[in-house]
Amino acid sequence: MRIAILTFDGFNELDSFIALGLLNRLKADGWKAEIASPSSHVTSMNGVVVEAQQTLEFANEADAVIFGSGIYTRAIAENSALLDRLQLDPLRQLIAAQCSGTLLLARLGLLADMPACTDLTTKPWVVQAGVRVVDAPFHAKGPIATAGGCLASQYLAAWMMAKRAGFETAASALHYAAPVGEKDEYVERLLKVVRPFIDEPAG
Repeated sequence: MRIAILTFDGFNELDSFIALGLLNRLKADGWKAEIASPSSHVTSMNGVVVEAQQTLEFANEADAVIFGSGIYTRAIAENSALLDRLQLDPLRQLIAAQCSGTLLLARLGLLADMPACTDLTTKPWVVQAGVRVVDAPFHAKGPIATAGGCLASQYLAAWMMAKRAGFETAASALHYAAPVGEKDEYVERLLKVVRPFIDEPAG
């Protein structure tokens, strides 16, 4: 599983880095999540400069794609030259978005009539794009998932792992990262959120 975490200037560190760290817990199983950006370096909303591991076009060949959020997402959503570089295929790929990244999914026509999650700031823009926003941290239908709230990145990672590697493998990876003293409860709560959206888990 090769995963592109789409990361643009003004990105939210929690979105990109939490998903990156959790998904790469499955390296031994052949998983590799990488930061994919439209330029060689991107600067986060708090001034952290990151060197891209992959180009934006890597998303087109990846097995899964995550759209992170950021303070400039609305401008990115209006940048057709940038979005035209993305040719995603939900028949082959898992595609997920967090917070304002949901707006990009809407602009790319990937949400169709499914409800979606986003953050409170982005909600009016997503609604304006014709998408029904639900008051929930996570929602998925088939190969498309959305999450709302910075720390909801853990749900996107958990969903991808459970959907492609099975719940047992996902639980093991999440258990390592979970807080000491509450690991079992933490993992159980995470998987409880994504389980209803996985029809036929692997493994």
